[in-house]
Amino acid sequence: MAVNKCIKYLLFFFNFLFWVSGCIILGVSIYLKVEKDGNKITSKVVPGIDLMIAIGVIIMVLGFLGCCGAIRENRCMLLMFFIGLLIIFILLLAAGILGAVDSNKAKDLVQEHLDKLVPLKDQPVDVQTDLQKLEEEVKCCGLVNGPTDWGSSVPSSCDCKDTSQTCEAVGGRQVYTTPCMTFIISFMEKNMVVVLGIAFAIAILMIFGMAFAMALYCQIGRKDGPTTA
Repeated sequence: MAVNKCIKYLLFFFNFLFWVSGCIILGVSIYLKVEKDGNKITSKVVPGIDLMIAIGVIIMVLGFLGCCGAIRENRCMLLMFFIGLLIIFILLLAAGILGAVDSNKAKDLVQEHLDKLVPLKDQPVDVQTDLQKLEEEVKCCGLVNGPTDWGSSVPSSCDCKDTSQTCEAVGGRQVYTTPCMTFIISFMEKNMVVVLGIAFAIAILMIFGMAFAMALYCQIGRKDGPTTA
């Protein structure tokens, strides 16, 4: 029985796109990792870049295995590709369930990490500088408790320049009262929907990829069966 050419080239095309997406994820992740102007506060609280690098490498490897397995009709590569997709699919499913069921745990982890940075006057200069940039950009002050996180030396980045925001008098100046943790958690919540949507789309593609891979794997086995008997 001949191998279905349509399935073969559909699987090859699917895996080529899979490999290209892995290259893009890896390239963007490395750029963000080495980018000098990255904010230390947000990178410490949301350490997802290393995970993105790992995901990019895994997708590239799986895409390569799938392409080679499809074009060369190699059952071993197709089986490794299928198992790899199945493992990632299970991990995505588990992560999605945990994220939906226990979303408050992520907030608790963020707050726990930020608590370690208080008082801010004891932090390195580069951390303080990055926080001040964040304060000016999103109109917040401090990390967890507001201006009191800075102690008696509240920086000028906390000065209330937007009267529509909540402000209070500190040392004869009007400063923002909203802690930056509020912005960080809000940012995570807004992007969580996007991340879950992307994960869902990838999961659907993985199902098709696994189906094509197994169909081609079985067809190659039936084709080679009579010749090896």
